[in-house]
Formats: sequence, structure tokens, C-alpha cells
Amino acid sequence: MNITYIIGLVAAILVFLLGCVMGITIGPKATAAAEAAAAAGTEFSPITFDLNNLWNFFDAASIFIVIGCTLAIVVACFPASTLTSIPKHFGVMLNAGKFNPMAYIDQLVDLAQTARKNGLLALEGKANEQEDPFFKQAIMLIVDANDPDKVRAILENDIECMSARHEDGAALYDKASSVAPAFGMVGTLVGLINMLAKMDVSSGGSSLGQDMGTALITTLYGCILAHMIFGPIANNLRIRDSEEVLCKQIIVEGIMSIQSGENPKALREKLLTYIPQGQRTESSSSGE
Repeated sequence: MNITYIIGLVAAILVFLLGCVMGITIGPKATAAAEAAAAAGTEFSPITFDLNNLWNFFDAASIFIVIGCTLAIVVACFPASTLTSIPKHFGVMLNAGKFNPMAYIDQLVDLAQTARKNGLLALEGKANEQEDPFFKQAIMLIVDANDPDKVRAILENDIECMSARHEDGAALYDKASSVAPAFGMVGTLVGLINMLAKMDVSSGGSSLGQDMGTALITTLYGCILAHMIFGPIANNLRIRDSEEVLCKQIIVEGIMSIQSGENPKALREKLLTYIPQGQRTESSSSGE
């Protein structure tokens, strides 16, 4: 579970809501308010909370413009195959522990030991046990005695194409993140136009403050969608992609070394260079 994403998102929402309902009186105003409260015989608190303030930040028309137009433009910019993958994106984003480099390294070292004892053909049974289709494909390519250059080219091309597909998914949320503030400004312009159309300075009946507040709410909604929702999703998808690419690079290097008959101990040392030094130490300790 991607606990940092959940903590960050919940914290951002709570801080925002707290800022909406909280009032802090400091400086000369606090001193004056305290003196007035003392004179009236009431208690003064520099920090106040008013839940009714939340209604100041709700406007149905603004929500309709920002969310509706943002989603419509995203639909217009991407094919159905990308849009139908949105539920899968959330599953990938929240699954932070799926790709474990050390687990792949241990499996590759085990394969290297089997290959040195019984030959490459003995790896076919190991390939059928793999749940990762890329790992299984890599093993079968060397079991079938393909040319090493051909094996590397096939596997590296697979990684590049996979990463390109992942980037298309992240680009969807990048687009939404850039469009949402734009339609926030569009909603603000709509609100200002309506405000100016209703102004009647001669009669003194203009509700300037209320209309201006409504106009600015759309900009707020656009910023929230861009920086609290879509931006973190895109960033987390790219992190998951980098983790998967790293594991597949380890597989490629390990498979090529097994095909060339490299010593299992030397193979482990080579593959450990792909992960940070601290994780290597922790993994070595746990392996002992």
C-alpha cells in the first residue's frame, strides 16, 4: 500500500479544511479584542473555529464548470483505451511494494546456480513457475538458445515500449493538471461577467463582494484539482514505472549473465549495484 500518498492527500485535505474554518487574531487586533472582552466580562480566544465558513467555499456552478470541463477535455485528448485504464492506474499507484529488486536478484542467482549445475535447458521448469510474464519470456529466450544480442534487443525493446505506455497514462493526469486551473480561470471570468452584468451602481444594490467571491471560487477549485489530485497521481505513476523498469533491467542483465555462464556469486555482486548501498546492506543481513 502506498501509505505516503494516502497520508499526504488526507493531510492536505485536512489542512485546507482547517484553514477554511479557523480564524487567528494576533498583534494589535488581538490586544484590542482581549481588552474589549475583558471589559465585557467575556473570555477572549485568539483562535476560533466556525464550521459555517465551509459554505463560503461551495458553489455548484463553479464545481460544474471546473470538473465538468476538465473531464470533457481529458476525454477529448485521449483514446478510449487510455481512459478505460484509469481504474488500473489507481491500483498501480497504490501498490507501492509490488516491485522488489532484491527478490528478483535472489531468483536470478538461484537460476544461475541451476544453469551451472544442469545447463540452460534445466531452466525451462523454472520459467513455467514465474508469474511475471517478462521474466518468463527472458528465461525462455535463453533456454531456446537465441543469440545473446537478439535476446538483449528483444528484452530492452519490451522495456522501452512498456515505459512509453506508462508515460501515456501519466500524461493523462498531467493534462488534467494543466487544464483544471485554466478552467478555474474560465469560471472566474464567467462569474465576473455575470457580476458586471448585474451591477447597478445608481441604485446601490450591487452585491459586489458576494459575486466576486463566487467568481474566485472556480480558481480555487482548479488549483485543488491540479495540485492535490491530478499532480500527485501522475508523479506516483512515474515512480511505479521507474521501479518496474529497474526490476526489468536487473532481469535483463541477470539473464544475459546466466547465458554467458557467469559465476552466481559474481552475478549477485553485479546486480546489487542496481540498488542503493543501504538496501544492499539490509538485504545481505536479512539473507544471512
